[in-house]
Amino acid sequence: MNDAVPAPTPAPAPRRARVRAPELIGKGGWLNTGGTELTLADLRGRITILDFWTFCCINCLHVLDELRELEEKHRDTVVIIGVHSPKFVHEAEHRAVVDAVERYQVHHPVLDDPELATWKQYAVRAWPTLVVIDPEGYVVAQHAGEGHAHAIERLVAELEAEHEAKGTLRRGDGPYVAPEPVATDLRFPGKALRLPSGNFLVSDSTRHELVELAADGESVVRRTGGAGVFNEPQGLALLPDGRVAVADTVHHQLKAYDPATGAVELLAGTGRQWWQGSPTSGPATEVALSSPWDVAWWNDRLWIAMAGVHQLWTYDPEAGTVQVAAGTTNEGLVDGPAAEAWFAQPSGLAAAGERLWIADSETSSVRWIGTDGVVHTAVGTGLFDFGHRDGEAGQALLQHPLGVTALPDGSVAISDTYNHALRRFDPASGEVTTLATDLREPSGAVLDGDEIVVVESARHRLTRLRLPEEAVRVEAVAHRTRRAATDVAPGALRLDVVFQAPAGQKLDTRYGPSTRLLVSSTPPELLRAGDGAGTDLSRELEIDPEVTEGVLHVSAMAASCDDDPANEYPACHVHQQDWGVPVRVTADGAARLPLVLAGMDEQRA
Repeated sequence: MNDAVPAPTPAPAPRRARVRAPELIGKGGWLNTGGTELTLADLRGRITILDFWTFCCINCLHVLDELRELEEKHRDTVVIIGVHSPKFVHEAEHRAVVDAVERYQVHHPVLDDPELATWKQYAVRAWPTLVVIDPEGYVVAQHAGEGHAHAIERLVAELEAEHEAKGTLRRGDGPYVAPEPVATDLRFPGKALRLPSGNFLVSDSTRHELVELAADGESVVRRTGGAGVFNEPQGLALLPDGRVAVADTVHHQLKAYDPATGAVELLAGTGRQWWQGSPTSGPATEVALSSPWDVAWWNDRLWIAMAGVHQLWTYDPEAGTVQVAAGTTNEGLVDGPAAEAWFAQPSGLAAAGERLWIADSETSSVRWIGTDGVVHTAVGTGLFDFGHRDGEAGQALLQHPLGVTALPDGSVAISDTYNHALRRFDPASGEVTTLATDLREPSGAVLDGDEIVVVESARHRLTRLRLPEEAVRVEAVAHRTRRAATDVAPGALRLDVVFQAPAGQKLDTRYGPSTRLLVSSTPPELLRAGDGAGTDLSRELEIDPEVTEGVLHVSAMAASCDDDPANEYPACHVHQQDWGVPVRVTADGAARLPLVLAGMDEQRA
């Protein structure tokens, strides 16, 4: 007698667009493969996820963290390939990519694509973008921005079942080969603080520690933390009670460190990343934060450079609360009242009297906010222009600065990270000069008497400099972001943000529209019509034929929930992305601009 229950007939696999994946090409070659050059043929039989990233991009770093659990859970069927696609000139340097792969603990193969060859082949328009390739070599999904790990996890499970049944799934070890570890006292330090004792406290980001160094800046006195206590800590600020506030960046928290006892205490954050719709004020340990990168005590509050959402927040230790202080979460460079200003990954803060200086890294700018709550730009023009040019501040250029340091004469030193330089802006003269060059990715600096101690992050050390009386002469260079402009036709332009709710989910309409679209342009005259906010993910724009080039700024959000009628409280997911699309207006340009948030653009397939 046979008591076995017949296996249920498997449901037919969902129909998917069949687009053959282009080959992986990059002049920089491969990292984390032990020297092996990979091709798509080598990956046949595995589910491949391409992660188009660049190491300056905070959203890309968030996605690296989102993918870690999926990478571990499906390690015998899934291969994640990082395709490093630079925005800044420095990011096209191979040594810088090697450093970034170690700094951010990337444990999968990475293709260094300095000329964006693979980016162009896959028609990618945003950092980060994830592309899923099935075991037969076809692209089956594309996702821009953060928050897609849950959807990709479900798609991977479907692809495993489908290709196991077809016999096209190949299990086994992936091509990742770990590099040899390097022994140094510090490893990619982030920020430094001079303690009242004369010693230096350094956030040793890659090793997840705080390291106290003696007054010489070299001898290790004490280490505190490690994985579990901190996760890639960055900014440090002395609090009035003698403790040090720590921006615990990847934990999305603020912590207090007591140099006298070594004790660590939570000040703010839940340990989860802030998402649109989450509270923006309230009890500090009940409000989520997003990649706090630096902190500074100013105006009786602890100010927080909240890089992950392009804002400034404050922490009030007396009330035990946090709140947004400046920024809208839109990414860009817009001055004015704090509530209307736009930032782009603020990463450095320095208090100086009635001004709080801000290193706004993605706009390659230095900005400041006054006690009147108004935001100003001192140096920098926006997301796409950068370089190394001294002189009058209105035409001077920086490249992704991560730190600012107030100097005694009222000027500010700038850790001009991707120019490997220490720069200076003098508000009195309105001039930008160069103080020192040949620093390797300086990410912060601290005064020590008449000297300045620079955190040379990519040389894993503190470097002491005497502030020069005369500036260093540097040949001026200017750059624009490496992405090619998209040709669009004058007049009517159809903008389609492609979003398909992942399998097993539906749009969340319980509280009204589940989608949001915000459109603007630089210069504003580029758009005759179609700018502003709305809930439809498609919109008719009108391009002014008199404006020959510019940038379209598009911010989209969609919320979806698990589609399970039996679950009264389904899990919900927010998908969001900001695009800055350089465009060139030409008679034979496109009349439609598709931007994929999640899914596939069927009109292109």
